[in-house]
Amino acid sequence: MSVGAPRGLASSGQKLITEMLHPLSAAEEPPSPGPDVTVSAEEKEKVKQEPGLTNGVPEEASSPASASVLVNRLQLDEDPEADAQDPYGSAEPCDLFVTVDDPKKHVSTMETYITYRVSTKTSRIEFDLPDYSVRRRYQDFDWLRIKLEDSQPTHLIPPLPEKFVMKGVVDRFSEEFVETRMKALDKFLKRVADHPVLSFNPHLNAFLTAKDLNKRQGLALLTKVGESVKHVAGGYKLRARPAEFCAMGEYLDTFSQKLGTIDRIAQRILREQSEYLTELREYGAVYSSWAGSEEQLQRPLEGVAGCVTTSCGALEDLSDNMSQDFLPVLREYVLYIESMKNVLRKRDQVQAEYEGRLEAAVLRKQEDRTPIPVEVEKCQDKVECFNADLKADWERWQRNKRQDFKQLLTGMADKNINYYEKCQAAWESLITLLQEKQTEDKTSETELN
Repeated sequence: MSVGAPRGLASSGQKLITEMLHPLSAAEEPPSPGPDVTVSAEEKEKVKQEPGLTNGVPEEASSPASASVLVNRLQLDEDPEADAQDPYGSAEPCDLFVTVDDPKKHVSTMETYITYRVSTKTSRIEFDLPDYSVRRRYQDFDWLRIKLEDSQPTHLIPPLPEKFVMKGVVDRFSEEFVETRMKALDKFLKRVADHPVLSFNPHLNAFLTAKDLNKRQGLALLTKVGESVKHVAGGYKLRARPAEFCAMGEYLDTFSQKLGTIDRIAQRILREQSEYLTELREYGAVYSSWAGSEEQLQRPLEGVAGCVTTSCGALEDLSDNMSQDFLPVLREYVLYIESMKNVLRKRDQVQAEYEGRLEAAVLRKQEDRTPIPVEVEKCQDKVECFNADLKADWERWQRNKRQDFKQLLTGMADKNINYYEKCQAAWESLITLLQEKQTEDKTSETELN
């Protein structure tokens, strides 16, 4: 819903506007837990002893906790059957399916860029055809996100992968980079298509169906938004953010801190694995070379070299999973946090505008007994609609987060188990080979005697 929606219209939130607290009286209410929080007496005692991460509950301390604490506080065991049936946390029937795949490199005299195929299947009457297939480049996705953010300011817009990479560090035309970006763009578009409000945005319709996008209106959008924010922020200072939205902000700060800690440790592990892999390959090569000069030990030495080679392959797969699947999800949620904070700031600006107009109207009423103008009531409607939309998106984001981290941590566990199983099987086969060699040697000695 747009900011200027009248009071009588339904919002995408889960509460009616008439059920929402007045924005000025909300600050007097005691803080309430955020969505999906179930805290036992034992857990409360644990929280007192060790600051953790909860879904929207204010933190008493902001020091980083260990990775195990983060995992334990993500509530991974909540309603697994519902999550499996509804991976994106949307209860509405899905009638819009989008896929991003088939990256292609385009080289011209002016520039080199990558395009991706965007395929759409739908039964919605807003679309003229049931199937579409268009090609889009990154800047087209960026245009879509800007348009969504401008036309739906009360909603959380999913983040895009970062556009720029450090020169010399990452080759943006490499197969690995393009594959990772394609997955991120696919996830972005699926999240938008699954949203009960964003999926009906006309800009999304144009993005999915038009052969050529008219993006001229979006070029000056950032400047326009920045000027609007500056104007609103300079007019009135917000009294106090309601307790539930304060809890959201504190949660986002803590969650960002946890993700930053995990990301730094994961990056260090990845570097150490790369160094270990280099030395392991040299280690295996030595045994292969040695086997060529030792006829009696040739088979055992070649067996050791084979085990090392198998271990190298397993470790390489493990490292690829961390760099291509694990780290991108962490980075996506870091960007998600910034998007959510941006929506919270916009909500605060709308509330500040309402409070400023209300105070001015109250003063005028005291002086000349004029009624409260309609503009004040419209501003109140904006605040209430913003609150309802933000709460609904917050709950949807929490469901998506739980599902994503379930898949992420389960996948990481499976990859580690697979790595150790491959290494164990390789070295157990070497034991069999050595036992056979020992039996052959004893048989040879017996025949000689």
